[in-house]
Amino acid sequence: MTSRINYFQIAPKAMDILLNQEQYLSTQFSTSTTLSVTLWELLKLRVSQINQCAFCIDMHSKVALERGETPARILGLNAWRGLPLYTKIERSALAWAELVVSNEPINQHDYEQALNELSERGLVDVTLAVNAINSWNRISKAFTPSIDTINE
Repeated sequence: MTSRINYFQIAPKAMDILLNQEQYLSTQFSTSTTLSVTLWELLKLRVSQINQCAFCIDMHSKVALERGETPARILGLNAWRGLPLYTKIERSALAWAELVVSNEPINQHDYEQALNELSERGLVDVTLAVNAINSWNRISKAFTPSIDTINE
């Protein structure tokens, strides 16, 4: 097996920035009146699905279950728009996450819709959560060996 760079060892101050961001998000999602820690895990999972980060999908599926998420909602996440399993807030946050990840400009209508549903604080926190998992996805994909590499 080919080993990969230990990014925590090589760039500890950079990793501290990402970990501090996670701490901020943990506080925000656990104390918010509209957002929840299970929504945070759904966001991590959905963005990881879009980014095709197998390591993060595996990890956050397990964490979501530990935090009380149901298997049906985890399994249905890839098709959330067609399932009646998600609240209005969750749908708004998931839609916003997909817009942010898309690399396309976000139009005013979609922005205002998300802002009305999530609030200013909620919209910023959901956007930061998307940014955080995007960073982790890319780091994980670069430095975590794939199954193919492990089997070599």
